[in-house]
Amino acid sequence: MIKKTILLAITVSPLLIGCASTPKHIDNACAVLNQNDGIFFNWQKAVQEAEKNYSIPIPIILATIYTESSFKQRAKPPRTKLLGFIPWKHLSTAYGYSQALNTSWEDYRKKTGHATARRTNFYDAAQFVAWFHHESVRKNHISPNDAYNLYLNYHMGHYAYIHQKISSTAAHHAEKMKRIAQKYKIQLRKCNRL
Repeated sequence: MIKKTILLAITVSPLLIGCASTPKHIDNACAVLNQNDGIFFNWQKAVQEAEKNYSIPIPIILATIYTESSFKQRAKPPRTKLLGFIPWKHLSTAYGYSQALNTSWEDYRKKTGHATARRTNFYDAAQFVAWFHHESVRKNHISPNDAYNLYLNYHMGHYAYIHQKISSTAAHHAEKMKRIAQKYKIQLRKCNRL
């Protein structure tokens, strides 16, 4: 029995190691999806399903995750400093691939019934991003193809967006995300992933 367990561990370990690792070439959407196309962690299938569920294009989903976390599974915002040099609390509760705040994540889980969704799971994060963008389409009448305004909603929240409380930082990040989404769309067409 022990030999079978060890054999199974040796066989399965290579399949799992690196399956959901941070992509090395995040400027290329095809490389991002190629690096994570395993049996257990298939990012292509994750974003396709998110697009199907919420009608948000794959390049926008991927560009949002790129802009938020650079595809880092356990990304967190920087810490504040106590007395100017002692690492202290994080600036917000943003966490994981999607950098969803605790309140936004709980709202998503409650409204969609995905009670076990985790911010460190790429599939769940892609679903969250697409759901949040879909909510922006529904609540604030944004086109599902308008990467710039979808990201402003994502970064600021639906209420702040509708009241036009747009900071220069938010506008800068939205413009960056829009450029990434455009580049990803071209790349994904070239590698037949759209």
